[in-house]
This record gives sequence, structure tokens and C-alpha cells, in this order.
Amino acid sequence: MAGLAACAPAGAATDAGASAPVYRGVETRLLDGDLVEFRVAVSDAAQGRQQVADYAVCAAAQYALIRGYGFARHVRTKVSHNGGIWRADAVYTISPALPRGLRTIDAEVTVADCADQGIPTV
Repeated sequence: MAGLAACAPAGAATDAGASAPVYRGVETRLLDGDLVEFRVAVSDAAQGRQQVADYAVCAAAQYALIRGYGFARHVRTKVSHNGGIWRADAVYTISPALPRGLRTIDAEVTVADCADQGIPTV
């Protein structure tokens, strides 16, 4: 979540003349039980890799809340850049209790932080 703190709110220029990132939507796939894949894309992303990864975190946190869970754990994220569009293919587990591991997400706190940063969720 430390990466989210560095993101400027959507609509705010991060550099003189830079445009705001365009969040291009989330595709969600339930892989198996509590394992979920999120495919997200961002264009006009000044912080590229980090912005698209943060977008995936926000999507995972909101999805966990929608499903009635309070937590998620990052499994992996693949990032690509082509034609000015950053894409991430991220996998998370969702759970009602804090999962084991170092890369865990408190869904409520994360969704609130995403809103503060101007990053949309599911």
C-alpha cells in the first residue's frame, strides 16, 4: 500500500503539462474459490508501472468487500506497456480473516485510500 500514497489524485497533473491518468476499466475472473484475477489498464499514466499496479490493488480490495470479505493477499502481478497503455494482470486471494503473508490488504482501509487518491475500484 505504500505505493498508493505516492499517487496523485485522478485529474491532478503530476508534471507541468502532464494529463491525468485514464483508468480503462477492470476485468475480473474468479479462478478458484478465493483466488481472483484482475486485468486492468491505464493510459496517460505518468507513473506507469506503479499506477497500473495500484489500480489492481484497488480493484482487488473493492472486490473483496463486494464478496463480503475484509482482506486480500497479493499473489502476483504481471505488467506490460504497449501503445501508451499500461496493463496489469494481477492475482489475489480474498478472505474473511487476515491471511498469512507479507503482502496483505485490509480491504476497507485500501478502498478508502483509493478514493482519497482518485483511483477507481470495481
